[in-house]
Amino acid sequence: MGKIPVKMKAVQYALSPYQQKVMPGLWKDLPGKLTHKVTENWINASLLLVPLVGVYSYVNWYQEKEKLEHRY
Repeated sequence: MGKIPVKMKAVQYALSPYQQKVMPGLWKDLPGKLTHKVTENWINASLLLVPLVGVYSYVNWYQEKEKLEHRY
């Protein structure tokens, strides 16, 4: 079987080192974007944070209880 040559086009993208506006859309309206993300995903955030805070507070309470156990 013979090989058939195929013409390929290559596209190169490059940024100029003198370009100042590389990612302007990332920082535009950042507080608004963060507020939108938090209000949109508050259920997921609470399902993640509530157990973590609960375990952390329980561990602190238990360690304090062990520290004060010798006083009884």
